[in-house]
Amino acid sequence: MSLKRRLSAEAIGSLLLAATVVGSGVMAERLAGGNAAIALLANTLATVAVLAVLIALFAPVSQAHFNPAVSLVQAIRGALPWGDAGAYMVVQIIGCCLGTLLAHAMFDLPWLQASAHVRTGPGQWLAEGVATFGLILVILGLPRPRDAAWMVAAWIGAAYWFTASTSFANPAITIARSLTGSFSGIRPADVPGFVIAQLSGALLALLVARVLFRTAVVTSVARGETPSVAVPRIEPTADPS
Repeated sequence: MSLKRRLSAEAIGSLLLAATVVGSGVMAERLAGGNAAIALLANTLATVAVLAVLIALFAPVSQAHFNPAVSLVQAIRGALPWGDAGAYMVVQIIGCCLGTLLAHAMFDLPWLQASAHVRTGPGQWLAEGVATFGLILVILGLPRPRDAAWMVAAWIGAAYWFTASTSFANPAITIARSLTGSFSGIRPADVPGFVIAQLSGALLALLVARVLFRTAVVTSVARGETPSVAVPRIEPTADPS
């Protein structure tokens, strides 16, 4: 697959993902009548649905990363050339930022905004590290490539509710969400802390996956078993996020 086609898939997927996250946040806030739990539930359901669809749609083209943390991990693993990874990250960030502007346009809001939603502190940073750690661990441990759409979407949906940060788990989305004053925003000053936590969680997941999933393969081989499930965990062919 040509780099141009892969970058186009990453850009479109990132744009639609961010537009869904921000747009559903705006819609939820308008319809929930001040009920934050209902607004978060609506935001979660829309995000889970679009993730599953976008991963299934674009994984055959670009592996459906939509996330600089995923592209970084795959470059470290040697599954993606560093030059391609850098290009992926650029289009992911641009795509997500354009997705935020698209959501604003659809709801007749000012296109350019700065969020005032404070999201900072050790608990928030830990939550982002955990959310991203789990995301990368799911991706690197996929039993079968076709499971990526539902497993990644399910993890993000769960992490929306059990993490204090509501699981951004994506530096590109984090940057894009600093551009909206809506329910889903994050104050620009809080973005660096989130991104550092996300990258730290991703790198820790890579270390754990190398030990955990490699051990599973070695054990099954030692027992004379055919590692049909464990093999993709070492060399996965689809790496969405």
